[in-house]
Amino acid sequence: MTRRLRTSTALAGLLLLAACGAAPDDGGADPAAAAPTTTPSGAPELDVEVVADGLDHPWDVDQAPDGTLLLDERAGGLTAVLPDGTVQPVDADFDDLFADGETGLMGLTLDPEFAEDRRLYTCQGVQEGGSAEIQVIAWTVSADWTSATRVADPLLGGIPVNEASGRHGGCRVEFGPDGALYVGTGDNAVGTNPQDLGSLAGKVLRIDPDTGEALPDNPFTGDADAADRIWTYGHRNVQGLAVRPDSDQVYSVEHGPDRDDEVNLLQPGADYGWDPVGSGSYDESVPMTAEGAVPAVWSSGDPTIAPSGATFLSGEDWGSYDGLLMVGVQKDTGVLGLRLSPDGELLEQFRVPELEDSYGRIRTPAQGTDGALYLTTDNGGGEDQLLRVTPRR
Repeated sequence: MTRRLRTSTALAGLLLLAACGAAPDDGGADPAAAAPTTTPSGAPELDVEVVADGLDHPWDVDQAPDGTLLLDERAGGLTAVLPDGTVQPVDADFDDLFADGETGLMGLTLDPEFAEDRRLYTCQGVQEGGSAEIQVIAWTVSADWTSATRVADPLLGGIPVNEASGRHGGCRVEFGPDGALYVGTGDNAVGTNPQDLGSLAGKVLRIDPDTGEALPDNPFTGDADAADRIWTYGHRNVQGLAVRPDSDQVYSVEHGPDRDDEVNLLQPGADYGWDPVGSGSYDESVPMTAEGAVPAVWSSGDPTIAPSGATFLSGEDWGSYDGLLMVGVQKDTGVLGLRLSPDGELLEQFRVPELEDSYGRIRTPAQGTDGALYLTTDNGGGEDQLLRVTPRR
């Protein structure tokens, strides 16, 4: 397969923006506190239907051009929901899955050229030869959605994992507007990882989806002291990646410690400020964004809500919700809506009323190819669901 990747012609300008945005953490206004919290006028009423149930910690979901939905579960396993509503398992080899705590089978995305190549990507813990790591694996799925086969095993390896607890394993995969594959990783609860440019932990990576190699215009290409797949660093535990339609913007979502969950606008080579070495090996009392780092677009302040996956809504049917960034909520329940200006400034925030205190924790919101918003719940015990949310007509 030959793929055309668009290099980042705006790299130099974005690096300048990163430098300009790296304002000191001077205790100024919290971007969350400055925004209104009421539902916007003209908000559509929403219908919510259950597409699949009996799931256990479904982590991610994506929709194929033919309307089929593919989702995964953290403990292992793929499930397809066919256009006629049939829910069926997809046979796939997860015998080497490392699933412990927060780590397991996590991010999933279909290739933009899926209609031709039937290729998909997962990010998962892998146990091999007595040691574990996190890997991105490429698969192809059969035409009848009954089986998936590994074709790049791994596409990308060497992402560290916390073998003792599985804490802060990340891991989200998402195609950018440039055709590159972005990979959001966790810091493994190791204090030195987020600022260590030789480690793939606590980073957002940018790779060629065919080879797993760094793109030639990545910010650390040619730097002998840095991993060339790194796009951004200084992250705690990247749980979400979202691409803004009709733009070059990629946003990350991550958990703070006991305050300051964040949404960040990614800028190549930028430091997002998590540096938990402090007075010990993992000092979670330090600020989420250290002095001199790029400030967050949105921050929860105190208390945290544990945001997870995110997606931008697009389409006239969504009325005043068109263009919103929808973020899953894990510590509380429901979905957070954020309206951002063209340059990423927070304009308003609110919780979607139809989803508040109704379905529990939301792991992943994803807009499908059909325009609907799909949500995976994350409550455990075989009680989880895949939901379809649409504006009422």
